[in-house]
Amino acid sequence: MPDALANLYDFANTLDLRHFTHHGVQHQQADALQNPAALGEWMHQHGLIHRAAVPSRKTFEAALRLRAAIRAYLKCDPAERHRKPTVTALLGAAMEPFALRVAVGGKDGFALRPVMSDAQAGLSAIVAELYDAASAGTLARLKMCAADECQRVFFDRSKPGTRRWCQSTLCGNREKTRTYRERHRHDPTSEI
Repeated sequence: MPDALANLYDFANTLDLRHFTHHGVQHQQADALQNPAALGEWMHQHGLIHRAAVPSRKTFEAALRLRAAIRAYLKCDPAERHRKPTVTALLGAAMEPFALRVAVGGKDGFALRPVMSDAQAGLSAIVAELYDAASAGTLARLKMCAADECQRVFFDRSKPGTRRWCQSTLCGNREKTRTYRERHRHDPTSEI
């Protein structure tokens, strides 16, 4: 995972929807952002705010909308993301509360910086990562696992950038096995 996408990746994965059994152990679904205090602690652990402050209820709700919109966007095939008006409108609306400004500085001479200085600033930094990744072309490599029982966000390191599953050996094999069984269940020649 490139450092430039670390907070965006971790933020998207604060919602863990995995619900499969692996090696006999049922994976438990979890949400790391249960309440405003949990959001503040997560942001503090990720260096997005300097002290573990508790964001307002309004900021917390905006954070959940942002996370849902990012996840919906990443669930789309990268080539189709901008052709999904409902998904792009949802993401645009979810980013609105997190104002950014262009500042002189950064590795290329300019950088996006949060306008606010509270918990919203940390969330604005995630929006800036999203923008920077889109500008650099790396956002297309950030995807959601195609397995319905996983939906984990992952970074596609494959050379062609065509991975569909976070782990081919786990989610990929499970999906391929399911497809194979489904195909042969309705194939009368498979029983011969």
